[in-house]
Amino acid sequence: MSEALAVRLPRVGSVALVEPVPMQRIAAEPDDDEVGRRFAAGDEQALAWAYERWAGQIHGMAVRAFGPGPDAEDVTQQVFVSAWTGRARFRPDQGPLPAWLVGVARHKIADGWARRDRQRREAEAAVAQAQAAPSGAATPGVDAAVADRVLLLDELDRLGQPQRGIIELAFFEDLTHAQIADRTGIPLGTVKSHIRRTLERLRTRLEVDGAALHA
Repeated sequence: MSEALAVRLPRVGSVALVEPVPMQRIAAEPDDDEVGRRFAAGDEQALAWAYERWAGQIHGMAVRAFGPGPDAEDVTQQVFVSAWTGRARFRPDQGPLPAWLVGVARHKIADGWARRDRQRREAEAAVAQAQAAPSGAATPGVDAAVADRVLLLDELDRLGQPQRGIIELAFFEDLTHAQIADRTGIPLGTVKSHIRRTLERLRTRLEVDGAALHA
């Protein structure tokens, strides 16, 4: 979201979606059609209203796709950021804003699944290449980093949320502990403990499985 955008979207699930709204403000708020027209016109207040009214629906779609946790929260944020920056494509006369937001959410969810599928294919290809190599021979193109990534992806399958989301942010998006805490709303100490425990489990597996894979 651009620095000029004054509206800051809160985290779904970690804090309240919106602050309590005085009764006089509720009475003055426009209907959904007017919110859509003002959103298309670039009214930042309309973005806040849109988030207040429909973030729960978008977050529900993300939870059904990825489960509760950072992935679903990130997709929810991405939908509204993408919708706002791409609002020139929204045509209020062709459909309501919530329906358009659902369409944006479907694209973001599809992107998330495609990214996961790509990571999985890379891991499977590395495993297949390693297994096809003669016993005791070096495997061209499969170095320790690739092998460790294979083991990491396998370990992720054993994790629930929020641990999985934290590890993905740390290893696949190269975020620092502080950046992960800021993005997810999870306390920094909790982020560090989740990563430490996962790395301890990985170290044990690397000592056994890694030795065989690197052989």
